[in-house]
Amino acid sequence: MRSVEEQLTRVTAAAVAPRPVRVAISEAQGLLCAEEVIAERPLPGFDQAAIDGYAVRSVDVIDAGEIVDDPEEGDADERIVVVLPVVGEVRSGSRTPTRLQPRQAVRVETGAPLPTLADAVVPLRWTDGGLSKVRVGHGVDTGEYVRRAGDDVQPGDVAVRAGTVIGAAQVGLLAAVGRTRVLVHPRPRLSVITVGSELVDIDRNPGPGQVYDVNSYALAAAARDAGADVNRVGIVDREPSALREVVEGQLIRSEIVVICGALGGAASEAMGEALTDLGELTIERIAMHPGSVQGFGKLGRDEVPTFLLPANPVSALVAFEVMVRPLIRIALGKRQPMRRIIRARTVGPIASVEGRRGYLRGQLMRDEQTGEYLVQVLGSSETGTSHLLAGLAEANCLVMVDPEDVDLRTGDEVDVAFLAQRG
Repeated sequence: MRSVEEQLTRVTAAAVAPRPVRVAISEAQGLLCAEEVIAERPLPGFDQAAIDGYAVRSVDVIDAGEIVDDPEEGDADERIVVVLPVVGEVRSGSRTPTRLQPRQAVRVETGAPLPTLADAVVPLRWTDGGLSKVRVGHGVDTGEYVRRAGDDVQPGDVAVRAGTVIGAAQVGLLAAVGRTRVLVHPRPRLSVITVGSELVDIDRNPGPGQVYDVNSYALAAAARDAGADVNRVGIVDREPSALREVVEGQLIRSEIVVICGALGGAASEAMGEALTDLGELTIERIAMHPGSVQGFGKLGRDEVPTFLLPANPVSALVAFEVMVRPLIRIALGKRQPMRRIIRARTVGPIASVEGRRGYLRGQLMRDEQTGEYLVQVLGSSETGTSHLLAGLAEANCLVMVDPEDVDLRTGDEVDVAFLAQRG
C-alpha cells in the first residue's frame, strides 16, 4: 500500500502547466500573470485636480486663514480671507489648454487637467463657492490636492508583475496603462467522466437499482473551484471499446482527466483492459481513508495525468481534494498548491483507521475568548460515516489524522485543512 506522500510525489511530478496565452484583460481575472507588464506612459498621464475646487498658485493664497495681527482687545480672532477672480472652469475630460495668471483662480472638477502655472487646488469646502470671484479661507501648499503626472506609475515601471494573481485592482491597472490583452497562465482543461451501469443523469427518474450520477456534477464543481476549465462528459458505458474511445477523445483536449467509478475487483480489471493501450495506469490502495482505492497514470501521446476515483461520492470528493486539486493548482502556476493547514483542538473523541491517514469531514470553530481553533468531526460515529454526502456539504474543513493516531481524545491537537468558504 502506497503512502499519501509517495502518491502525491508521483502526481505532482506529472504536473505540466499549459503554455501561457494572451487574453483580453476582461478574461484574465483569477489567473496568474505570465509577463512583466511594463508601463509605456505615466499614470496619471497629466497633472490633474484630486478634488473639486479651485486651481491656484499656492503663493497667491499663502496667507489665507492666518490670524490678523493685533486684533482689537476683546475681539475674536480674525482670519485673513483671500479673494481671487475666477477666470474660467475646467471639467474632467476637457481637452482645451487653460492658463492661469498670477492672483487668479480657475474652478476645476476632480480629474480635470490642471491649468498651466497652477500648482495646487483649494477644496471647495474651504471657499464660498463663488463663480465670478472666490473667497478663500484656508491656504494650500504646493502640490496639495493635485495628482501629478506619473505619481502612480512612471514609464518603465512594472505595473503588474509575473506571478501576480490578476484581481480587480490588477485589471484596473492594466486598463489604466492602456493594455487590452495580457499574457496569463490559462486554466488547465479537465475532463470528468463517470462510469457505471447503475447511473442515470439527473434529468431522468432512477429505476430499480439505479442512482443519480452525483459524481460528474460534484467533481466538475470541485475542479472549477480549484481553478480548472471543466468539461463534464457525464456517464460513459463501461464496455471497454466504448470507454476507450471516449477517454482517448478527452486526452486530446485535456491537461487532466478524471474517471470516476468502476474500481475494485473485476471492475478494476475491466478498466485496466480498456485503457491499457493508452499508457501506464496503476490501480492500487493508498494509505488514506476514505477513498483508498485509486488509480493514476499518464495516458495518451501527451502523457496526460489521468485519475481513477472511487464511485462513492464522499470518497471521490476527498480523493479529488487530496490528489487532484494540488495538480490543478500547480498547473495554474500557484506557488502554494496545498490548502492552508492549521492546528486545532478536538471537541470530542476521534477514531481513525490504523495505518492510514484520515481525511475526516469536520466543523472548524474558534474560541471567542482564547482565539484557539476547535474542530468537531461530522458524522454519526467518531470516524464519521464515509458515504454520507450531507455531512460533507456541512463541512468547512478536513481533519487530517496521522496514520499512527488510531484514537484521539477530546482536547488533543490535530491538523486541519481549510476548505473553500461558502456564501
